[in-house]
Amino acid sequence: MSVPQEAVAVGAADGVENEVDVVDEFLGTTLRVVDELVGAEPAQERCMREALLDALLRTSFDEMTEKAGELETSNSPEDALVSWLRDCVAWTTEYRGVTVLMAAAIDDTESALHASCVTLRAAGARLLARAQAAGTARSDIDGADLFALVAMLAWLGDQPSLAPRSDRLFDVVASAILPSARSGH
Repeated sequence: MSVPQEAVAVGAADGVENEVDVVDEFLGTTLRVVDELVGAEPAQERCMREALLDALLRTSFDEMTEKAGELETSNSPEDALVSWLRDCVAWTTEYRGVTVLMAAAIDDTESALHASCVTLRAAGARLLARAQAAGTARSDIDGADLFALVAMLAWLGDQPSLAPRSDRLFDVVASAILPSARSGH
C-alpha cells in the first residue's frame, strides 16, 4: 500500500515535519474508507491502524535495526550506543504519536507493531550489552529500559514547550547511561 501522490506532494512541499500529518491523514482516510466498506468495530479499526502503520513504518524500523548492526562493528561501544540512541529518538520523534503505539505494542503480542518493536528493542539491547561488556555503560539497565528512555526522549521532543530542552536532556540521559559520555556525541 502506498501513500497517494497528492499526499506525497503536500508532504514534500511542506517539509519533513508535515510528513507525519500527511501519513496520519492518509491513515485516517484509509480507515474511514475501510470502515465504510466492512463496518469495522473500534477494536478492528485499532488493529487496521496498527497494520497500516507497521506497513508504512516497516522500512524505517528495518533501517534502525540495520544501523544498530552496522554500529556494532564499526564504532566504539559507547559511540555506537549514543549514535543509535540519538538516531532512534530523532526517528521516533519525527512520527508524532507513534511513541504511544510503540510503547503499547511492545507487550501486546496481538499488535501488528509488536514484532517490529521487539526487533528494534533487541537491536538497542545488543548495543547496550556491548557497551556494558566494555565497562562503559551502567550495568543496572536493560533493553526494556533503553526502549523506555527512547520513548521518553521522543515524547519530550514532541512537546512544543519542552522540545527546546530535548537535546540537552538527551545528553543528560546519555551521560547517565554511559557515565563517560560527553555532550555532543
